[in-house]
Amino acid sequence: MNNTILITGATSGFGKACALRFAKEGCQLVLAARRFDLLADLQKTLGNETPVHIMVLDVQDQQAVNSKLSSLPENFSTIDVLVNNAGLALGLEPAHEAELSDWNTMVDTNIKGLMYCARAILPGMVQRNRGHIVNIGSVAGDWPYPGGNVYGATKAFVKQFSRNLRADLFGTAVRVTNIEPGLAESEFSVVRFKGDRTKADKVYEGTHPITPEDIAEMIYWVASRPPHININRLEVMPTCQTWGPFAIHRDE
Repeated sequence: MNNTILITGATSGFGKACALRFAKEGCQLVLAARRFDLLADLQKTLGNETPVHIMVLDVQDQQAVNSKLSSLPENFSTIDVLVNNAGLALGLEPAHEAELSDWNTMVDTNIKGLMYCARAILPGMVQRNRGHIVNIGSVAGDWPYPGGNVYGATKAFVKQFSRNLRADLFGTAVRVTNIEPGLAESEFSVVRFKGDRTKADKVYEGTHPITPEDIAEMIYWVASRPPHININRLEVMPTCQTWGPFAIHRDE
């Protein structure tokens, strides 16, 4: 697979695992994240055999997204696969106790950041009549849970936006996939609980969750299907996770 892969949120979790997986297949990488030191460390890990362009980028900044993605070095400018991975959950409080600033950050990153990157990259894909947008959604976009409020709503947006992109791209060879993981162990819960690793670790206690490497393998798989195949949506949970019963509150 001799392609150029752009990965947002590339320095941890799913993004980092994707970088390593695509590098293994001989792809060249454009890696975007907010911290230069982590990008530089990842570039060093990938070694000299993998062509890598690193880019400090906060996807919430529309002007920066447009500027940096429109001025990539010529040999990295033809993006074949965009992995729209940057995203986060903040807090698990019920809606009436949640921090509005956390809601805004989730909307700005999970919705607006994803939109900005897709809009910047899609015209080139359509012009070349090839390319693949891989959006990272969540089972939270399909199934509600207490405390999921705005996070789940942002991932529901990702699901419908992915479907609508497919409709808009009808007649082209540009593909769109929404990957929807369930319980996955990465930095996700550490971020959600604002650095409280003890609290984050309890989420995975006694479970066998999905790993970032599992998701990277799935992303590579959907991106490496023959050009006439589009995997619209891939929902995946670990075997230890399933849906709960209906909740029924009974008066005392």
